[in-house]
Amino acid sequence: MTDTFTPATRFAVPGRIVSSNRAAASWQRATLTQIRRETPDAATFRFDVPGWTGHVPGQHLMLRLTAEDGYTAQRHYSIASAPDADGQVELTLDHVRGGEVSGHLHTVARPGDTVEVRGPVSGFFAWPGDRPALLLGAGSGVVPLMSMLRHRRRSAPDVPLRLIVSARIPESLIYAQEYGDETTTVLTRAGARKRLSAEHLEQVVAEQPPGGWETYICGSNAFAEHASRLVVGLGMPVDRIRIERFG
Repeated sequence: MTDTFTPATRFAVPGRIVSSNRAAASWQRATLTQIRRETPDAATFRFDVPGWTGHVPGQHLMLRLTAEDGYTAQRHYSIASAPDADGQVELTLDHVRGGEVSGHLHTVARPGDTVEVRGPVSGFFAWPGDRPALLLGAGSGVVPLMSMLRHRRRSAPDVPLRLIVSARIPESLIYAQEYGDETTTVLTRAGARKRLSAEHLEQVVAEQPPGGWETYICGSNAFAEHASRLVVGLGMPVDRIRIERFG
């Protein structure tokens, strides 16, 4: 398919709302209600989706834009918000240079605009909040992990959870103001170039709760491969490691 849009293109979405009992399998109208800057390159977009039936932390949705001439562009995005029964859904997106959908949302979209969404999608990477979780993320890979962290704070505070998040520099750390005692941040380009290492993980692995951690890893292909090798090397059972990657 040939790209035909520039960042200045405005998208128009048909004005229909699909009933909630078919919501997960059908396209629904979503109204953008808020844009919140996270880093120079990432922002959170909050949508009101009246037919939304809820999600499990770690799931994603499909977002579709439709232009006046009928051309459509759609992408999969991880859900950043905790499960919410009132139809509020948040997505945190990097501004991908040249990207049709992220470019439109970052440079053109304004509160009050509408898009279409479908989901939630996928259950493999989902964490329902009923078991100890070790979360490892890099860059925008922290987005589905933040949904898990927010859910745990709201609904499962007694369930052990640790988050280790990697970023190149402090300014690129998404959700920097939300992290608490359960989070360890690793900066990979502070002076000399560094990487996430076994040393960053040894203590949390050694202190795992009864029954052990279920490990969730999300990031680029390179990060996912590197992080998964580290946790396996520290004795994590392979069948308890879940990986979501992009790029």
